[in-house]
Formats: sequence, C-alpha cells, structure tokens
Amino acid sequence: MLRKLLLLLCCYSATLLYGQDYFLKKFQPFSQQIPTPEQFLGYGIGEHHTRHDLIVAYLEKLAEVSDRAAIHYYGKTHEGRKLVMLALTIPENLSNLDNIKQQHLAFTDPAKTVSNYGEVPIFINLAYNVHGNEPSSSEAALLTAYTFAASNSPEILKYLKDAVIFIDPTINPDGRDRHTQWANMYQGKPNVSDPQDAEHNEYWPGGRTNHYWFDLNRDWLLAINPESRGKLKWYHEWYPNVVTDFHEMGTQSTYFFEPMKTNGSLNPIMPKENYEDLNTLFGNYFAKALDSIGSFYFTKEVFDGTYPGYGSSYPDLQGGLGLLFEQASSRGHEQETAFGKITFPFTIRNQYTSSITTVRAAVENRAYMRKYQQDFFKSALTKAAKSRIKGYMFYDNYDQNRAKAFIDKLLAHKIDVYKSGESYVVPTKQPQYRMVQTMFETYNKYRDSVYYDASAWSVANFYNMKYKPVTSLDLGDKITGTDGLVLTESVQKSDYAYLLDWDDYNAPAALNYLQENGLVISSAAKPFTAKVGSGSKSFNYGTLMIPVSLQKKEATTVFELVQKAQQKFEVPVYAVNSGYSVQGIDLGSRFVQPLKKPKAAMFVGNGVRSYEAGEVWHLLDTRVHMPISKLQMRNLSRVDLDKYNVLVMVSGRYDLTKNQQEKLSDWVKKGNTLVTIGTASKWAIEKNMVKEKLTKPEKDSTGTVDRKPYVNAGENIGKESVGGIILKVDLDITHPLAFGYRDETIPVYKNNTVWLSPSKNEYATVAKYSKNPLIDGFITIKNMEENLKPSASLLVSRLGSGRVVLFADNPNFRGSWYGTNRLFLNALFLGDKINVPE
Repeated sequence: MLRKLLLLLCCYSATLLYGQDYFLKKFQPFSQQIPTPEQFLGYGIGEHHTRHDLIVAYLEKLAEVSDRAAIHYYGKTHEGRKLVMLALTIPENLSNLDNIKQQHLAFTDPAKTVSNYGEVPIFINLAYNVHGNEPSSSEAALLTAYTFAASNSPEILKYLKDAVIFIDPTINPDGRDRHTQWANMYQGKPNVSDPQDAEHNEYWPGGRTNHYWFDLNRDWLLAINPESRGKLKWYHEWYPNVVTDFHEMGTQSTYFFEPMKTNGSLNPIMPKENYEDLNTLFGNYFAKALDSIGSFYFTKEVFDGTYPGYGSSYPDLQGGLGLLFEQASSRGHEQETAFGKITFPFTIRNQYTSSITTVRAAVENRAYMRKYQQDFFKSALTKAAKSRIKGYMFYDNYDQNRAKAFIDKLLAHKIDVYKSGESYVVPTKQPQYRMVQTMFETYNKYRDSVYYDASAWSVANFYNMKYKPVTSLDLGDKITGTDGLVLTESVQKSDYAYLLDWDDYNAPAALNYLQENGLVISSAAKPFTAKVGSGSKSFNYGTLMIPVSLQKKEATTVFELVQKAQQKFEVPVYAVNSGYSVQGIDLGSRFVQPLKKPKAAMFVGNGVRSYEAGEVWHLLDTRVHMPISKLQMRNLSRVDLDKYNVLVMVSGRYDLTKNQQEKLSDWVKKGNTLVTIGTASKWAIEKNMVKEKLTKPEKDSTGTVDRKPYVNAGENIGKESVGGIILKVDLDITHPLAFGYRDETIPVYKNNTVWLSPSKNEYATVAKYSKNPLIDGFITIKNMEENLKPSASLLVSRLGSGRVVLFADNPNFRGSWYGTNRLFLNALFLGDKINVPE
C-alpha cells in the first residue's frame, strides 16, 4: 500500500520535470513540418490555461499545414465564439470523406442491409470541456490533435487509416474563457498550491456554465442553447460510433471511467448490451492504459446514465457509445491534496491518455461497433412493431406557439411528426423510436432510488402538451420544419380597440413590445365574448385590450405597432369596433384594468443559485426580449430598490442583515411584487417576511430509531432528496397568476424539498398538488405522503400594499418548461393586479 501511495505521489507532483515529452514521448517520431502546441502557443501545455481563441487558431493551423486534418465550424456561442470540429484521418480518407460518410450512414438506415462492418473507417467524436471550469480536457484536445496530425508512429498511422476522428475541443467556450481568465489572472510564480488561494476559488458564477449560466451537459436532450443546437445538427449528420465526454471532479478524488453505476431505470431505453458489454469492453482498455502510467481510478460508482441528455448518454440512444471520464481537478495549476500536490499537467495527461485509448479501443472493435449501430436502428423498428402503442397524438387548441416550440424540439432530434386534422401525430415505428419513448413515456418503477440527476424527463409534459398514446394511425402530412405552423389572421385596422389573446405563449413578449413602444394595455380579469369581424369569439382570463382613443399616439400608429407585434410574435390579435360584449364583461368594465410596465430586477452573486438565475435571464432575454437588472448581493445595502416594481429571488442562500431584510420588506409594502422560487420561498417564510408556513410532518411519538448498516447511510439519506420529478397540480385558473391557462390541472417540475403549506387565506393558494400527483419520476413514499400531498406549489401572500409570490417549484427549469413559464411571467406582468383579501 505504501508503494502505491508513493507512486501516486510521484505522478501528482513531478509532472513538470520532463517538458512536453511527459505527454508525447510514446508516439514519436513527429513530423517537423507540423508545429507543436508549445511552438504555436509560446508555452508548454499545462504551464498556463489556454484561451479558446488560441485553441481554435491552433486547430486552424493544423488544418492548414497537415493533409490529415480539416476543420468545420458548427456554430457560435451566445458570446460569438466559434464552435469547431477538426476531422483527422489519412489523406486518402479525407479526400474521400463524403463517400465514406454515405457508407457509414448506411449502417444507421434500417431499410438497408450492408455487412462490410470492418471495411469502413469508424467514426469517433472526441468531445471536451462541456463544463468550462473543468479545463484539463481542452488542453488534452490540443495534444490529441497534434498527435494525430503529426505523429508517424505505426500505432497512430493505423488508427488514422481505420478511423475518422472528430475533435470538438471546447463544447462550452464562453464558460471556459471565464475560467481561463480567472486561473491565469491569479496564477503565481511559483505556483501556489494552497487550496484557499484565490486561484482555486472562482467567484460567482464560475466557469462551469455558458453565457446564460446553463449547464450544457444537461442540454443535449433539451437543446435550448446554440452550443447544443449546433452540436445536435452536426451529430445527426454524422452519427459517430463512439463519443467521449471529459469532465473533472473534486480535487481529493482520482479518475473515473465507465462502466457507470447501474442505470436507475427498471427497464432502460438504451440496450443492455450498451451499458454492460460495451462499457466493460472499453473499460478494460482504459484500465490497462492508466495502469501503464501509474494513475489510480475507480469505476461503477456515483455516476449513472439514467438521464438521456448528457454528452455521455445521448449517444447511447443514437446507436453509439457515450463514454464519461471524470478527472480529479487541480482547480488551477497546482493544488495540495491528501496524496501530495496535483498538477495541471498530470490531469491533462490522464485525459490525453484516455483520448488515445478511446481511439484504440474503437478501431480494434470497429466491426463490432458498426454491427451494434446497425442492430440498434433495426431493433427500433422491431421493438415498435411489437408494441401495442403505434404512436402519440398531441394538440393544443389555444396556444399554437407552444405547440410549435414542442415540434421544433422533436424535429431537432430527427423525430418524424405528422399533421393529422387539428392534431399532430408521432408514430413509434421510426428509427428514432427510443427518442419517441424519451419524449412521451412516463415511469414510476425503478431499480435504484438515488440519481445523479433527474428521474423524470417526459418532454411532452415540459410543454404542457395534451397527448395520448394511440393504437392506430392516420398520419396525414409530414412536417419538415416549423415555418407556417402558426396560422393567424392578419389584424384589421380599428379606431376603437384591439384584443390580444393571452393564451398564446408569445403574448407576454407582444405585451412587452407594445409597452416598450408606449402603448397603454389593459388586462381582462374575467372572460367575455366579443364581436370580431363578421362573427364573435370567446376570450379567456387575461385577454389584453388595447384601446385606441385612450393612447397618446395616432390611430394609424397604434395599428402599425399592433400589426408589427402580431407579425413579430405570431400572436392572435383581433380588431373590435364596440366595447359592448356579446356575453360577459364589457371592455369598459372595472374588471378590465390597465397594466403597469414591469421594471424587473433579480439578485445575483454569492449564495444565489446561478442555474435558476440564468434561466430567468435567458427567458426574459431570448423569448420576452425584456431587460432585467441583475443586482449583486454584495451591493444590496446601497441598491436603490425603488427603481423597480418587480424583484426576483431564485433559490439560494440569502444571508441578509436585519437592515437589508427590513429594506426589502419595506419595498414590498409600498405596492411592489417580490417573486421567490424554491429555497428563496422557504427563506421568506422562515424569516417571517410572509405569514405562511412550511409543511412539517408529524414526529414519531415513540422516539424509537431503527438500527441500519452504516455502509448504506449515503444511499438511504440520498433517496429522500428529490432529484427531479413531474407532478400534477390543481390550478385556480381564475387567479391572475394562472391567466392564460384553460386546464385546471397542469404538470410542474420539482427538484427540491421545499414544501409550502397551503395558505390559511382561502384565496391565496394558486396551485396545490393533486390528490394523486405523481406523473413521472421517483419519490419515496415518505416524501409523498408526509410532505408532498399536504403541500402547495404556488402561493401569494400579502405584505402591506404589495405581495410576495412564492413558488415551491421552478417554473423555468433548464429553459425548457414552456408549460409553466406563464405562471412566472404572470407574476411579472400581472403581479400588481393581485390584491389578496385579508
């Protein structure tokens, strides 16, 4: 044991003694015509953190000078950084790549029968750095690219002949550069290994996430961000056989590679051959390679591939093999651990070794991998044929834009969708059958109860789609794009008023546009029926009324603005020439009230959950096109809150002083709206800001405790957390927070243990969990019976002349919960219309 520890210590601490030979010596000789990373960058790999623009520039240089390399650009990030893919193979393959691609794709087509499994080069995607502050892998990508572009080692030349290697050096460039700037800015000379040094402790929000603070490793399925959209488009063009997903973890750990922990689903969608046979096959290669350099590692622990949206699990649903790697992080250039010092070069070498080993394992098993991919897509059709369910029908009679967004998601994953009458149909018998299952199927039985991530992801529920399985199909016309899916009649000019349907997902964006352009808009607090054109139409709670004569603008200008809003957001707008309704309230009713323009702000900074803050920012930026001020917590004492009428507090740890808390309470009491989400709602209750309570289960009166084995403590405690489940709530659709909804039950997403007790005010509980609330995912019986069922999902509590809107659950989760975004947006746009009776 002592010998092993000494060997590990040497590997951790002595890594800078050998220069770049520390990485590359094994694959000599190298072509002198190809610049090394060190020659190009002016420093050795591992001496500094490399900016993304330099990474791209080096790969561009390789494509310029090496006849083995070609570069492709598959998109740009939110901040405009290039997303690139470097293809590496022998010159003969590279010049014939289009033909090889067609031969490769034949194995993904169930209608084709080909058997030249060992003759077509295998396609390998080495993908790095999805989490920006896990930087060792992008440095390894530079070494890997150089090795395949310049090495004349017989081993490397064989791999190039039998494979096409696609290197994606940085999946998350915006986050990487945020971390790179931090690490280089605080790098000492000599390096400082003290874990408390600033270099090893990034400031909020850190470099893990992208521009809007999204975790891109959860975005493969949800495809919200341009990084993921671009990668998905590339993926479905090439369908690689093997895909890597390189990460870092806690400094005190070692190295992880697959096999993973047992999949938590009782009957996983991915083939058993994938997560048992293939992972074990490749795992043996990684073990041997890491043994040869003296690195320690572990497998089959902690991580699981249950959620299908990781970079290491999405390929498993596309006939490929996704491979997860987790390297203990130096979190800077050098850091002390229980085993000595871990250095940046050491972490890079493990990632580099696994990169080359992935290619070796794939090449030596290419016939097996190709046959596996072929069988995967053929089995999709045979499995679908055996199922009683032949497809899924979905529709939404009142919100075409939400349905359009859902169809866009299906098309991004190459799922076939058809228009059948007033509904849409997704057949199960198609090559993407397993993705169809992912989108629509729900589960409540599991083999495991502790998850690395969510246990529920039926995406149709994210969009609050009305859907049902069908046993027979009438397909209709195939949908090939989203253009033309939203059909609205062009609004006609009126000298009296216009009505904008609040049911539509884009209605808040249209409202914001009109308010930004100076129009006064009112909202109807009761339904009504009005004469429209030659007929009449029923309008729901929240319908927007734009009076013409009450504006400070000419009637023609008002019409032009309304017309532009309709064209820009594809919302249903109607001209009316009388305020006298056919049924219900008239347009001059006291139930039709003018709306204040939201002036919104949100707390950010240390203690605030950046994921949730980013989701709010992204929603308002990209869909509503409405600014929100991001207020640093450290500046709270000197911030002028009176500039805003809406303030958002997402989940987090809020350590406010007594004066700061009083300042916040006084601001609400003036008539403003505070919106809290998750643990921020819990904080507001615990600090007595509102007169609400948390659900507290009754304690065991006997006081007895059952003995349990210590080794099971982590599993037993962990299963009581709520990693991510979909629940049904009963909704008061007459409440302003629920305006725009037609159904009194909707799905919500819960990934916390915040349990709000229903309000004692009979008008203040907007959404309560249903009698049988579970739609999808794992929750313990204890949590279900003692915490969930007695609790509320959404409350409003009066505070002076203002109100606090308390969400127990996150209505904006991962930018994908189109079905509950409206609850949050109503809080912003209609909050001042909520007058909770005493």
